Amino acid sequence: MTDRTPSPAPPPSPPPPSLAPLLSDEGQALLAALRDHDPAQELALATRLRRDHPAELVSAALAQARLRQRAVAKFGERDAYRMYFTPHGVEQATRTSVAAHRAGRFRDIGLRAGGPARITDLCCGVGGDAIELARAGFAVTAVDRDPVTCEIAALNVRTLAPDAPPATVVRADVMTYDLAAAPPPDALFIDPARRGGRGRIFDPEAYSPPLSWAVDAVRAVGAGGIKIAPGIPHELVPDDFEAEWISDGGDVKEAVLWHHATGQGAGPGSGPESRPGAITPGARRATLLPAGLTLTGRGLPDPPVREVGRYLYEPDGAVIRAHLVAEVADELDGGLIDETIAYITADERRPTPYATAYEITDELPFNLKRLKALLRERGVGILTVKKRGSPVEPEELRRRMKLQGRESATVFLTRVAGAPTMLLGRPA
Repeated sequence: MTDRTPSPAPPPSPPPPSLAPLLSDEGQALLAALRDHDPAQELALATRLRRDHPAELVSAALAQARLRQRAVAKFGERDAYRMYFTPHGVEQATRTSVAAHRAGRFRDIGLRAGGPARITDLCCGVGGDAIELARAGFAVTAVDRDPVTCEIAALNVRTLAPDAPPATVVRADVMTYDLAAAPPPDALFIDPARRGGRGRIFDPEAYSPPLSWAVDAVRAVGAGGIKIAPGIPHELVPDDFEAEWISDGGDVKEAVLWHHATGQGAGPGSGPESRPGAITPGARRATLLPAGLTLTGRGLPDPPVREVGRYLYEPDGAVIRAHLVAEVADELDGGLIDETIAYITADERRPTPYATAYEITDELPFNLKRLKALLRERGVGILTVKKRGSPVEPEELRRRMKLQGRESATVFLTRVAGAPTMLLGRPA
């Protein structure tokens, strides 16, 4: 029989000992006082606080305050300082912007009419996705096998989505959890663990649960999304799933496999006006946050390789991961500088949200002495180093350049038509 730990409004079962002291009035006051503390001064601070508070409470409050400070980057100050975390939970949690985008996609595909659609969040962690799904109006069941994590998830969802349909938090192994139990979900969201004792796990079948299990579970329910590592080989994406790569502020954060047995979109499209919507099986999609712009593939052939023009475009990482460089090159009327390098070159500057433009001033064979002399001649003291297809590390290059001056420049260490090359320029 499945062990269920619901979290309706009367309070749930007593929290674990590590969290319980923090929920008291004394614990809440201590957390508030530690909001802006300096972690470098923790030893002295802990010594002082233990004069007036129990040592267990001080240790728990300092640990939680430290986790909240780390979580601000993902959740923002308003939410992070009202949430509770575990160290693993902070590391693995989905940032608010990405979780909100994903909840919007669940809403866009139209799961069912009448009443809130039910979504089961497997491997829910501290509740980052469950919070946004609840805020979007879904009836959420969150499942995790760790008891402390379950208590934290229930508390976080209740705190940050108080007006949403009450969420249910279930302590269970997701691979043995009965998805057919009433009421069955309309969709699944699965966030497999992708870290082990030795760090990141790159083999999707070594995820916990394995990717093949997650794919079968989503197919059985009929709709859902599976969070995966951005580096997943494209050949591992099932034909009846859409793959979406998501960047936020220019950094690739994750990828998601989407499936919906009915109600798919009419077909892939592209362009700045295109926005996330229905799921298209077999499509590859790049989504750029915070704007929410999305680009989908049109089956274009690889762009031609051509000589370096006046402008160099660096595609967003999500575009590169989704193998949509050809779509951006077509939009820019550009080509590649090398058949293996994802830099686009063009003679004219055209605005695009999917790539950053640079004006190229110099194209040089790879020669660090020549680069050093050129930078010194131009008084460059601030150098941005970008590399693709070069073994040179940016920090090592900057150290060897011994930069002096007030001017700034950007250097690209790359290959042009197979030859090691340095391209010097500036943001357009």
